[in-house]
Amino acid sequence: MHPSATDVTPPARTTLSGLVGNTPLLRVSEPLSPAGRGFWAKLEGFNPGGIKDRPGLHMVERARARGDLAPGARIIESTSGTLGLGLALAGMVHGHPVTLVTDPGLEPSMTRLLTAYGARVDVVSEPHPAGGWQQARRDRVTELLARHPGSWCPDQYNNPDNTTAYTPLALELATELGHVDVLVCSVGTGGHSAGVSRVLRQLYPELKVVGVDTIGSTIFGQPARTRLMRGLGSSIYPRNVAYEQFSEVHWVAPGEAVWTCRQLASSHYATGGWSVGAVALVAGWLARTMPRETRIAAVFPDGPQRYLGTVYDDDYCAAHGLLDSPPAPEPDTIGRLDEKEVTRWTRCATVVDPLTLTRAEVPA
Repeated sequence: MHPSATDVTPPARTTLSGLVGNTPLLRVSEPLSPAGRGFWAKLEGFNPGGIKDRPGLHMVERARARGDLAPGARIIESTSGTLGLGLALAGMVHGHPVTLVTDPGLEPSMTRLLTAYGARVDVVSEPHPAGGWQQARRDRVTELLARHPGSWCPDQYNNPDNTTAYTPLALELATELGHVDVLVCSVGTGGHSAGVSRVLRQLYPELKVVGVDTIGSTIFGQPARTRLMRGLGSSIYPRNVAYEQFSEVHWVAPGEAVWTCRQLASSHYATGGWSVGAVALVAGWLARTMPRETRIAAVFPDGPQRYLGTVYDDDYCAAHGLLDSPPAPEPDTIGRLDEKEVTRWTRCATVVDPLTLTRAEVPA
């Protein structure tokens, strides 16, 4: 006699939250590195909404456990897109209305998707004079929190739960690869680079951590400029960035990321957005230049779907001068984070918190 469907406990991956995690690994080699060399890409785009499903669920679950987020209370947060998907998922799983504050740079398709998932999308109209769109979004979050008593903001830029959410990702890499010599991560809020690197370094003390940022971002001490790439970079200084974990940082320009995204698409089928292109460019160079046996893991935060009107749109890329030429085979190199303003792929092997950067601390 077979049990009825209602008597069977479903396996974890048939629940909404069970769809998150255990994402695949793909070996990436030619044309980004020669045959016989390459790196392992962790394809976080296989989560329902991308990598930030992990912190979206984790931050909400921890806040509920502490009593910071009351049952049915509204979640309000600033997002450039991906965390919004994670919070929409968490709101659906745990029964919370969600308001997401974004700016005009968010792709219309993403706005429609977030709305379809039940989130309320609030778009700021003017950038903050000093902190840009990011600070303008955070200011609006503060206004909305005051307007909705009992509401809660995850504060992804400073919330330590944003970091610990990535412990499972680190353990998945360790289990699947057995050993990791180099970890390559894009840096925005600093959550996944900090969370994954801290766990892996406990397992592999000699781990080399390479951060990938965009030109025009202040995270690693460069001046703030208008940024075309979304999902990495910042015009503020997120306190979740674990500066002490990084062996070096690379800045990548939009055209260089576009070229790499398209190379990935045509050679490996698995590709993604701005962060994926930037990370793959750097990981490919490391695979070319480090000893052949070096085991390199690169985190690909999302897939290509939301970028069909930008990274994969010839008209958009041509209008922004992103199809001019492939990246240089080697990055430019600077000796300190603020040596000069970078405008193309550039690396620096001396990483400090830019808020502590002085002429005396880091010799030129």
